[in-house]
Amino acid sequence: MKAWQFTAVHEPLVLNEVAEPVAVPGEVVIDVKAAGLCHSDIGMLEDENWPRHGSKNPITLGHEIAGVIGEVGEGVTDWKTGDSVSVFLTYASMPGHERDGGYAPRMLARAQDLIRIPTGVRWEHAAVGADAGACSYHALVGVGQAKPGDKVGIIGFGGLGQLATRIAVLLGYEVYVATRNQNVWPLARESGAKRIVTDIRELADEQLDVIVDFAGAGTTTAAAVDTVKRGGRVVLPGMAALETTISTKSLIMKQVTLVGALGASPEAQRGVYELMATGELSPVTETIAFEEIGTGLARLSKGGLDARLVARIGD
Repeated sequence: MKAWQFTAVHEPLVLNEVAEPVAVPGEVVIDVKAAGLCHSDIGMLEDENWPRHGSKNPITLGHEIAGVIGEVGEGVTDWKTGDSVSVFLTYASMPGHERDGGYAPRMLARAQDLIRIPTGVRWEHAAVGADAGACSYHALVGVGQAKPGDKVGIIGFGGLGQLATRIAVLLGYEVYVATRNQNVWPLARESGAKRIVTDIRELADEQLDVIVDFAGAGTTTAAAVDTVKRGGRVVLPGMAALETTISTKSLIMKQVTLVGALGASPEAQRGVYELMATGELSPVTETIAFEEIGTGLARLSKGGLDARLVARIGD
């Protein structure tokens, strides 16, 4: 079968011929239906300092995965062929990092890492929910500790920011969005944002309880620390910049909690799928063909996309 593989930093993915996977004890083979394209793939391809795991090279990328179990290995009792599943991204076995991922028609996954996809959730949405959706939910609920009625600021209205805004509204938060891209302001309003600005500092008068910085551009994190209310919480899942300088005066005098958010939890991924199953959470996606994954990542690297790119792989 064909698979899109990473070979080296500053080199594009290569479409290689690879052996089809075979189920081994404790694992299943997933017939991939959809795979989301993620900015972390861009980091891996372009940044020498990007965190890397494992030593497999070449390695098939793709960690936002949705598909159907096509083969079950020995000892797997909780899953059967035909089950609709995604993969929870544990760092011990992350697709596209520790093992071959979903930029291929078939892939291996540990049975213990599988998450069931509810009936009615589209493949494209399930793929996005595996990382972007689950990370957004986790940043808000798990790390952000936001509660219904809290005022929550969202910095950045790209793929994660759009998901987070809608998730926050559905969970009963009062949501404020900061994004320089005014083309997406109508979508932010449609998603339920109460107020939209270009810079989070414009929301200082709102006394925000929690700010989640999905941009992670360095200056955005510093602005969040300056803006959040006294005793508030700033959550940083975005990593557009690998360093930033913040005001220790703001951090200390306002007793702000600044915390990073990495990955998600199984509960967060299931929570996202529950919202998707209701039809109330419907991420904006652009579907591309399997053969377009390489050019799709190039588009993602250039920026300016208003939708999450998802490759449809199976029928």
